[in-house]
Amino acid sequence: EVQFVESGGGLVQAGGSLRLSCTASGLTFSDYAVGWFRQVSGKGREGVSCISSSDGSTIYADSVKGRFTISSDNAKKTVYLQMNSLKPEDTAVYYCAANTLRRLCSSHAPIYEYDYWGQGTKVTVSS
Repeated sequence: EVQFVESGGGLVQAGGSLRLSCTASGLTFSDYAVGWFRQVSGKGREGVSCISSSDGSTIYADSVKGRFTISSDNAKKTVYLQMNSLKPEDTAVYYCAANTLRRLCSSHAPIYEYDYWGQGTKVTVSS
């Protein structure tokens, strides 16, 4: 069974930092692009960042460029999201998932290409 588990969320003041982790099991990690998404209650899921586990290439949403850094440890089957200079508008539940159709990230990849969603980890940024 393929499973992704997110962790590392919490409450932080604006300007602070958090590091999220996404650990996978049941799949060959390097075969997939892995994305981080976030969702605010009542809104759709938004792509935040993606890393291609095969070559380490990354993409970011404009809203987080320069503040967030995605990385991966293939041996641990874990993708990290380092979030710095957090803003109240970053408050959301953060999810990770694997793109089942692409090994390389694409900003044009629709969300339906992603599967094996984790349960999410909540990030709250206070002002």
